[in-house]
Amino acid sequence: MSSRSTLEELAEQYGSPAYVYDLDRVAAARRDLFGLLPEGTEVFYAFKANPHVDVARALRSGDSHACKAEISSTGELAAALEAGYPGSDILYTGPGKTPGELREAIDAGVRLFSAESLTDLESIGAAATAHGTVADCLLRINSATASASTGIRMTGKPTQFGIDSETVAGIAAELRAVPGTSIAGLHLFSQSNAKDEDALIAEFRHTIEVAAQMQCDLGVPLRLLDIGGGFSVPYGQHGERAAYPKLRAELAAALDLSFPGWRQGAPRVAVESGRYLVGDSGTLLATVSNVKVSRGRKFVILDAGINTFGGMSGLGRILPVSVSVAGPGAQRQAAAEQEAGEKASLAGPLCTPGDILGREIPVPELAPGDVVAIPNTGAYGPTASLLMFLGRPAPTEVVVRGGEVVSVSRIEHVRSYRRVERDE
Repeated sequence: MSSRSTLEELAEQYGSPAYVYDLDRVAAARRDLFGLLPEGTEVFYAFKANPHVDVARALRSGDSHACKAEISSTGELAAALEAGYPGSDILYTGPGKTPGELREAIDAGVRLFSAESLTDLESIGAAATAHGTVADCLLRINSATASASTGIRMTGKPTQFGIDSETVAGIAAELRAVPGTSIAGLHLFSQSNAKDEDALIAEFRHTIEVAAQMQCDLGVPLRLLDIGGGFSVPYGQHGERAAYPKLRAELAAALDLSFPGWRQGAPRVAVESGRYLVGDSGTLLATVSNVKVSRGRKFVILDAGINTFGGMSGLGRILPVSVSVAGPGAQRQAAAEQEAGEKASLAGPLCTPGDILGREIPVPELAPGDVVAIPNTGAYGPTASLLMFLGRPAPTEVVVRGGEVVSVSRIEHVRSYRRVERDE
């Protein structure tokens, strides 16, 4: 959604801060991602990017290119089930699965898990056995080496994620023997947000080579190979989703070399994606509360800060955002763009100096009451932010399709009390 008048109307009707998610953009991203991949590749949607039920539902409904769900909590499990994903289409991941959440997942019909270690595999097996079933498990592998150097590195170093690749051969017999589990395949996720296509292709090639070696070390034929993701989209800045025109052919060639039966489903191949599928569907609307100058530097204070758009609460990780005017100051923006050179820091409403969305970034001339739009905010928005800090209300989330509002919602903070009886 990019129409200023439409965004302005939504801000007037529902207030700010508000996220607007355009399901038409979600559908376009899903179509584009499947088009980038070899025919038959499965796609798991990473719920951590945006667990909004309407967004998730849009990714699984429609044509034959329906996404499956990748989750890592019972909260995401509830969202996936509400969005219509059957347990059979859910992959449960994460390094800290508890016995209670494993029981809840298995009770809900989840049968596919990513195991991060031998002990994690044993916990999954114990829960499955107690339920009288067997869980299919993907062994997550922490490769000792990596190929690409761009994006966020996930392997090649000590980490809580995955089994160190160099140890697999030595513990293969133990891994194969865990009651209640069946080793279904491998899960490798080496990087995130790779803008460079050659680097992404090189990383996938390396991942596939490592997977082939791990299959030999395990002595188990793989039924499913999850090679991760890394597909890029700008975050809080103007720009387009990354294009990967060579990826489909290069990925197929790499699979042909290491897994010649993959075209017949031996193994099935999957990727996972969050930000690419939903990142450019979102626009964050915020209202200017104040404009001030402090020792020669301009500060534009918004009603949205790191409690609204916190980038997984990693302060400084999202800088700098870019904004355009969505409200009554739209005419002033054109003049400001012609002048160029106007810079200010975007601050949020919180009582902490860390509540900064952008330092010394180009901005249009802004005044109190103006509504600004921050683009590409469909991923890692409210649920990745400091939502409860200082007790401010969560942002409104507005879902649209074809310019029409589908739903309006807000996450509510509710404290549950339990009376504790004491002996007199």
